[in-house]
Amino acid sequence: MSEAFNADRVTRLCDFLHQSPTPWHATRCMAERLEQAGFVRLEETTNWQLKPGKRYYVTRNDSSVIAFQLPAEKLTSLRMLGAHTDSPGLRLKPNATQYAAGWLQLGVQVYGGVLLAPWFDRDLGLAGRVHVRHADGHLESVLLNIDRPIAMVPSLAIHLDRDVNAGRVINPQTQMSPVVMQSDSAQLSDLLADWLEEQHGLRAVEVVDFELGFYDVQPPSLVGLRQELVASARLDNLLSCFVGLEALLECDASQGALLVANDHEEVGSASACGAQGPFLGDVLKRLNAQVGGATEESLIQLIQSSLMISCDNAHALHPNFQDKHDERHGPAINGGPVIKVNANQRYATNSVTGALFRDVCREADVPVQSFVTRSDMGCGSTIGPITATEVGVPTIDVGLPQWAMHSVRETAGTRDVDYLTRALTVFLNRSELR
Repeated sequence: MSEAFNADRVTRLCDFLHQSPTPWHATRCMAERLEQAGFVRLEETTNWQLKPGKRYYVTRNDSSVIAFQLPAEKLTSLRMLGAHTDSPGLRLKPNATQYAAGWLQLGVQVYGGVLLAPWFDRDLGLAGRVHVRHADGHLESVLLNIDRPIAMVPSLAIHLDRDVNAGRVINPQTQMSPVVMQSDSAQLSDLLADWLEEQHGLRAVEVVDFELGFYDVQPPSLVGLRQELVASARLDNLLSCFVGLEALLECDASQGALLVANDHEEVGSASACGAQGPFLGDVLKRLNAQVGGATEESLIQLIQSSLMISCDNAHALHPNFQDKHDERHGPAINGGPVIKVNANQRYATNSVTGALFRDVCREADVPVQSFVTRSDMGCGSTIGPITATEVGVPTIDVGLPQWAMHSVRETAGTRDVDYLTRALTVFLNRSELR
């Protein structure tokens, strides 16, 4: 009999995934939980008045969030957790309205490294943020979530493409535009007007701009005879956002702790709110100025006395493609957190940070695994090396094993959710980081 999973935690995970079809929705959900737990919202454009022993959070672009708790004494080190809020998908083009064969379609851009084939024949909703101008001229940004099947990318019948199962190249420009309705005159602008009235009661407003993307409306589910698996969109990397938030909310609050969830990891992190941008560095400077040593020297000391655990999912050993893994480094689903190692620094792990995380897992009574990609295959990366480079903080890359990374629907282990949460909570509670 398999070890039971933490049902309450997995239920919260599924609720979070369901409510977070975009980075903006995920950030809002995380902010709501933080406020419920007593975290005070800060604005980057105002003066901060930080107090020792208190908890705060701040967002940037409404799609990235940093939450932190301050020790009762002077801040000399931080236990940091990192994740990212974005996932690969199909984003609308600015002039998205197009017609073909009597159907209204919406043109899309591919965001990140999307596994395209699973997007065919799915019930698709639409979500993101929309900026409107009111009659008095002021601009407002609102979130939109059309959480019902309004679109589909239909497959071509096998009778019309007999060689499709031999491997067909998918053209994202000509073959991935979802069909929305049978019409040769409907406009996206009219649809947006209807949805804005439906969800926000907005009438007589002008849509000035938007960032919208399609998503699979099938809700998360538990799969397997013993519910060993959780299947959902956006496990990469909302699973890490959720686990990091759970750990932050469950730690004893006596240590300096910080959670950063950046946007734009899937497209390189090069933005003001991405890991390559100054968001984390800006926050650390403000913390040091108010509750640290308040000098450039003390800022360097703070960073070098801290440690970052970058959490982003790992490739689990696939039962049908076992040859895609190094034979000694194939992480098992429900086998515990995975330490991700790459000699070429695609991951930030080194022996010092790896040893500390193994010790954390020992203390938490959690199994731990290792992942190294095959030497004849390329390796992805995470916010770990970027954060280590931009900020200088010692960093380790870890994650939970999953199948079908970057698919429209991904799969992970239900027991692993609790394993990593327990390990990260122990890490946040540690008095010593060396």
